[in-house]
Amino acid sequence: MSSYPSHRFSIAPMMDWTDRHCRFLHRQLTRKALLYTEMVVADGIIHGDRQRLLGYDECEHPVALQVGGSEPDKLAEAVRIAGEFGYDEINLNVGCPSDRVQSGAFGACLMREPDLVARCVAAMKAVSDVPVTVKCRIGVDDQDPEIALSDLATAVVDAGVDALWVHARKAWLEGLSPKENRDIPPLDHPRVYRLKQDYPNLFIGINGGVTDLNQAVEHLNHVDGVMLGRAAYRNASLLAGVDREIYGVDGAEVDWAAICAAMMTHAEGHLASGGRLNHVTRHMVGLFQGVRGARRFRQILSAEAVRPGAGPDVIAAAFEAIDFADLTAAA
Repeated sequence: MSSYPSHRFSIAPMMDWTDRHCRFLHRQLTRKALLYTEMVVADGIIHGDRQRLLGYDECEHPVALQVGGSEPDKLAEAVRIAGEFGYDEINLNVGCPSDRVQSGAFGACLMREPDLVARCVAAMKAVSDVPVTVKCRIGVDDQDPEIALSDLATAVVDAGVDALWVHARKAWLEGLSPKENRDIPPLDHPRVYRLKQDYPNLFIGINGGVTDLNQAVEHLNHVDGVMLGRAAYRNASLLAGVDREIYGVDGAEVDWAAICAAMMTHAEGHLASGGRLNHVTRHMVGLFQGVRGARRFRQILSAEAVRPGAGPDVIAAAFEAIDFADLTAAA
């Protein structure tokens, strides 16, 4: 069997969303889920501000770094540098369809080059002390997903990949925007299930179209892990049930007062380093969907956090608007 840890639930890497402030919030809601960074390009790691790009709070563990690139030597150097930061996993992006990624000849377009992906994985594995994984699509454009996904899996397994996370949609690189690529290509979860049947000893995780924990539990009857993206971000409160529903942790109840205090302390530290309050609070707006007081909560965060001189007390005021009795009843 795979030696990859039992990451039954993870939160997807999402550009402009899963930064260090978002991950800090998500870790307050679930102690078990695997968190992912935004994609960081290998060239950025090699030549850029490493602390800004790779730094994170120790509480985020387990946390994975997603890298973008298609040159084995550069990816190996990026992984070597990232090794100093102590991530729990390094993930190669073979699924992003954005124009910026395509212009760099990596991301989803690598679905067409499984041998190159294999060389990238092998180079990363050679210098990594932690698992090296791949996140991919089931195919791109006119590819047959039966063939494309199998070809990629075969290549990266031979290269020693530790796990494969699969977004169960094709990516259309011509004619669809990155946003449209998240919704328009039809989902094909059974294709990922069949991949797991073909590779019983490889950790296979599924991503795409999962909107709640009940669906996540159902997917776990077929694959090893489930990855939530937009649902985890836009309705972050659902993460409060992950440790109990997915990992079976007894007594994993959320202390909302403690979470409020933790976010205030985190925001205070960010402000002290020259940041702005809304850098933190913009990730909190998705909390408390459908709970009495949620609209006022969103209003306070959206309007007050952007004011000059706004401080952590804005977070306290927003939490005070929530009817936590209603939240408990909903749970």
